[in-house]
Amino acid sequence: MTPTFNLIGAGHVGRVLGRLFARHGCFSIQQVLTRSVSSARDGVAFIGAGDAVERYDQLQPAALHVLAVGDDQIGAACAALADAVPLAGSVVFHCSGALASDQLRAAREAGALVASVHPIRSFADPLAVVAQFAGTFCGVEGDAGALALLTPALRTIGAQPVPIEASAKTVYHAAAVFASNYLVTVLDAALRAYQAAGIPEPVARQMAQPLASESMANVFRLGAAAALTGPIARGDMATVERQQRAVGGWDPATGELYQALVAPTAALARRKPRA
Repeated sequence: MTPTFNLIGAGHVGRVLGRLFARHGCFSIQQVLTRSVSSARDGVAFIGAGDAVERYDQLQPAALHVLAVGDDQIGAACAALADAVPLAGSVVFHCSGALASDQLRAAREAGALVASVHPIRSFADPLAVVAQFAGTFCGVEGDAGALALLTPALRTIGAQPVPIEASAKTVYHAAAVFASNYLVTVLDAALRAYQAAGIPEPVARQMAQPLASESMANVFRLGAAAALTGPIARGDMATVERQQRAVGGWDPATGELYQALVAPTAALARRKPRA
């Protein structure tokens, strides 16, 4: 018999996981609960199965409960679930990238096994994500029994589960910030510096693109240390000092960013393989 699941929170992540779990027969969806019954109905329509409910006490017992809510709502949602539904023997997981499964202590105290599952991708377009989910990495941690249920289901929907240390969950999430958000910030500094030299912004983007694209390709092909080039990699600290003074004179905040990157880049250069 297909295990049952309830979905609490029907934003983009919850809808995608609900639709994939239902479509692939991993779990049979029972109910969808959100802040408003209208959004719960929208979630049911997207998933293609289940019933919309308005309150926690309308939820039926299930093998799996998915808390696809905002990070600041996880504790309260878990407590409300534990108060309303018998959880002994069930699995409860949340989808936060920044918080560990220990946020689900109310469910654990009620007898549930708990976990976190964090799909590492953008969910801006849920329909596109459903179509392209295969190969998506998911950081997972939690109780062994919970992961024993979730890992095969994730693989069935095309995910690649990657176990992570619960104690390092915030650092794990920061990795995505470095790889995505801060990369954009550094590239913005490059584009503004080109423009400070009189280069129009569209041309600056064209100039920066091959440098950035080749550097990223080399990191993923060779590793970060081997991919590093430039004055620090060559040991040309005189050039680095001149650049830092010039950038700081042009824009103090960007000068501070440049200076902050010198020490970690020098440490990376020391790891660079020698020919």
